[in-house]
Amino acid sequence: MNADDDSSADGAEAWATDGAEVPTTDGAAPAASGPIDPAAISGPLEALLLMATEPMGTADLAQALDVPLPVVREALDGLRRFYDDTGRGFELREVGAGWRYYTRAEHHEVIARWVLEGQHGRLSQAALETLAVVAYLQPVARSRVSGVRGVNVDGVIRTLVTRDLIEEAGRDPESGAVLFRTTDYFCERLGLTSLDALPPLAPHLPEATALEAELAGLAAPARLREDDPMPETSTDREADE
Repeated sequence: MNADDDSSADGAEAWATDGAEVPTTDGAAPAASGPIDPAAISGPLEALLLMATEPMGTADLAQALDVPLPVVREALDGLRRFYDDTGRGFELREVGAGWRYYTRAEHHEVIARWVLEGQHGRLSQAALETLAVVAYLQPVARSRVSGVRGVNVDGVIRTLVTRDLIEEAGRDPESGAVLFRTTDYFCERLGLTSLDALPPLAPHLPEATALEAELAGLAAPARLREDDPMPETSTDREADE
């Protein structure tokens, strides 16, 4: 067991009440029957918060874990105190929209130096893919970029913002999520006069003609069943005569 494991074990014991069982480490949420020890849901809470692309509200976390709201609130407060007491390089904050992890202010210089030095290097494959999604779908929310790529893009988005390749472009009127777009520096780096000069995606996509024809063929019988009258048969004609 490493130092982090020792700290986590100490934190779990500190939260546990007298006579309560120490939660297992299999990551499963506790059963809904009987009183729930807030320490027992600390692992699932951490997993959800690490994977979230936006701050998660207490109610959303309670629904995801199927546990009462007060238990989730107590567990979140316990996690926040645990990170503070153990001097972790990150903290758990409750912002307007919910809970999220942030790096601590005292480590700003280290992070800034590392990010600025990284600007002289090449973009990773993940960063290039994310930048392409933003360029062609802008303005686009972080969650949609994550959905297109199938992975969490929080870190990549922050890197692209720091390198002045993308920037915030307001909020989505329906969800309230932050939207991102490319910057003038992005066009400058790519030698483009405007976004209209971006190469079209069509030549790089699979041929869609055959697929459209197949879909049209499948849709025709469905329209016939739902909207069109049945074709007249010979028996129908004989009956009319």
